[in-house]
This record gives sequence, C-alpha cells and structure tokens, in this order.
Amino acid sequence: MSTSTAAVQSAVMTVAELGATALAGLLQRYGLAPVPVAAGDEIPGSFWGESEAGLIGNRLYIRSDTPVHSALHEACHYICMDSDRRSGLHTDAGGDYAEEDAVCYLQVLLAVRLPGVGRDRLLADMDAWGYSFRLGSARRWFETDAGDALAWLQRERLVDAHANPTWQLRDAAG
Repeated sequence: MSTSTAAVQSAVMTVAELGATALAGLLQRYGLAPVPVAAGDEIPGSFWGESEAGLIGNRLYIRSDTPVHSALHEACHYICMDSDRRSGLHTDAGGDYAEEDAVCYLQVLLAVRLPGVGRDRLLADMDAWGYSFRLGSARRWFETDAGDALAWLQRERLVDAHANPTWQLRDAAG
C-alpha cells in the first residue's frame, strides 16, 4: 500500500469503526451477505484491490480496514443492477453512467441508516477517497446536481417519492 493510500485510509471510516454487525443488519434487507476477510488477506471480488470491498453473487467481501463508503458503494451496485447482471455478478458490477450516479446517491441515503456514519461523514469520505464529480465535491453534486440519480432510483422503485429506500432490488433492465 502506498503512503498516500494509507493516509486516505486513516481519514475515512472503516468497517472496524462502524462494526460489521450494523452493516450486516442494513444489507441483509437486500439479501446481501457481508463476508469478513482476515486482515492482510486479499479481498475476493474486489475490483479495485487493496482494502476495497468485493462482490461475488450476493456476497459482499469486507475486511476490517475496508472503508464504509466502499462497502456501501459495492452493495449499492448489487441493489441497482438488473437481475440478469446480478445473477452472474463477479467482481465487475458494470453498468452505465446513470446507474453509477444512482449507486452514489443510494449509498448516501443508506449511510444515514448506519450509526455514526450519516450523510455528512459519507460525503466527506467520498471526497477524501477521490470520488470525482464535475461540481468538485460529493456534497455539491448530491445537493445541487443529482436530481437525475434520484429520478432513476425512483423510476426503478428503489426509493419512494420521499427518497426513502424501499428495500427492494432492481428487477429487469429498464
């Protein structure tokens, strides 16, 4: 791990700080099972490597040093992808730009339901990690430029008219 990666990791909330039980309680509502990986072991299904969460089928692989934003992001890929892609999921969630934006939006909505995380912390962690938004920050994107992402989530019935999760998975490609 590079020095800069280690510095960013220390600045963002990890699964160890949150507690895997809180994450599991949230994600089980979607049929997604977090699978702990031993410290120092490679994370199966991780697209980005290092401490980033991995996806294989309905399993979300995490280590204690996995950033909470990474676990939520990968979980939201699982939630937002259509059932055909979900059935063959291994490492690369794929999807188009609209789905990626919806994933980012949904991870913020779910962060509010995790003790000690919330919207402000997650948005700050997304910025610290290097998420890229044309307005310069995750917060500015979420608050002023993410209406299309919310509309996508509502159209796919993943959130209701008040932006509350419906606890359902996306069905077929829309």
